[in-house]
Amino acid sequence: MQQRKVETLIVRVGMPQAGLLSCVADDVFDAPIDPAQLVAYLAAPGHLMVIALAADLVVGQVRGMIHWHPDQPAELYIDNLGVAPSRRREGVATRLLDELTAWGRSLGCGSVWLGTEVANAAARTLYSGRGLETQTFVLFSGSLEDLP
Repeated sequence: MQQRKVETLIVRVGMPQAGLLSCVADDVFDAPIDPAQLVAYLAAPGHLMVIALAADLVVGQVRGMIHWHPDQPAELYIDNLGVAPSRRREGVATRLLDELTAWGRSLGCGSVWLGTEVANAAARTLYSGRGLETQTFVLFSGSLEDLP
């Protein structure tokens, strides 16, 4: 007998939906959710988390934020995308991105940008398949404690 897949819902997460994040599949987030950080994220203006929910299990998530500029249209920055390995190649990531980019458009964003690791072939295929262009840039990062 063939097992039927549970319908996957795409949900924008605000404070009222935060409880949906109590049951998350492995590898959807980079680390366990910190409740205080979650509250701060959801309360921050211009931030959005979208989840893919199958029954009571979060099987995917994407996070983005609006990057406002004083001299050009706002941009949508896609901060993180994760889908449970068992749910990859089912269109979950595409549906999450569709919802996030619709939000960005509704707020007047004229463009979108993100970064991914050079070796992340799956992500590069996903993003280039959506018409995003690869650009080369230098990324600097470090601990604020180590800076003067």
